[in-house]
Amino acid sequence: MKSRNSVAKPTDLPVLMPIAERLTRGRGIGLSYDIPRLQLRAWHGLFLLGVLVFFSASAWAQQSPDHPATLAQAFIRWMPLLLKAFVFNIVMSFLAMSLGTIAGVGLGVMQLSPTRPTHAVGWFVTQFFRNAPWLVLLFFCMFLLPFRFSVFGVTVPFPDWIKATLGLALPVMANVAEIMRGAVASIPSGQWEAAHSLAFSRRQIMFGIILPQCIRRMLPPWMNLYAILTMATVLASIVGVSEVMTQTQRVLSAENRPEFIVPFYAFVLLLFFVYCYPIARYTQKLELRYAVRD
Repeated sequence: MKSRNSVAKPTDLPVLMPIAERLTRGRGIGLSYDIPRLQLRAWHGLFLLGVLVFFSASAWAQQSPDHPATLAQAFIRWMPLLLKAFVFNIVMSFLAMSLGTIAGVGLGVMQLSPTRPTHAVGWFVTQFFRNAPWLVLLFFCMFLLPFRFSVFGVTVPFPDWIKATLGLALPVMANVAEIMRGAVASIPSGQWEAAHSLAFSRRQIMFGIILPQCIRRMLPPWMNLYAILTMATVLASIVGVSEVMTQTQRVLSAENRPEFIVPFYAFVLLLFFVYCYPIARYTQKLELRYAVRD
């Protein structure tokens, strides 16, 4: 029991967090940024592996003398092509995430601007691209951007996969802007007041004090968004980009074996699971480590 003459320490003072009501209870998970969380579990991978094994055995049982090649031989024949196409998906995800993050940080700064027009433009762009379907944005970039353009008389091609990457970067940009806005809003207002009392400018406060603290809070939802983006790169197959889904369809057309359809698609699902599952698990660890608590 404290005495009346005891002096309250700075740590005894309550801190009012702007979005404290959005903190999840029980598990100590930190902030929510309205980004769908990727809930991958180990049994998901085991289920996909079981589907692959089951339908592979089914395809082997349905083998006819007219098609002497087995499913294993088909996998061996087409495995390098499918793995190369999957690496192309990863490259697209890296580029889209990099472009979206750079543009999203700028858009987030616009939302936090004290200037009303700048804030309004940043808010409108963020909400527009956050609520636009990814596939619509993909078609928008594919059909409205030119196939080539001229720079000082030199014709430079603009391939489809770059346009698809830009189309995927637009919703990423908006979600990164919202992640950044939520992270800045979670910083206690006392830090802003203390920095103002020390005669720091708003620019110095934002980039020297507030944003460095936001990196840890932004990292888990940023990684979760990257995993979602990686799985969304298969949308590029609809517009003809030669990624893993497109190549799988071409392989199935070349083999002309209906019993190979489920094993090959299950293999593609397994590839994405093997890549995204470690990201999802590490994201959960970071959420627990960097959780913002009351």
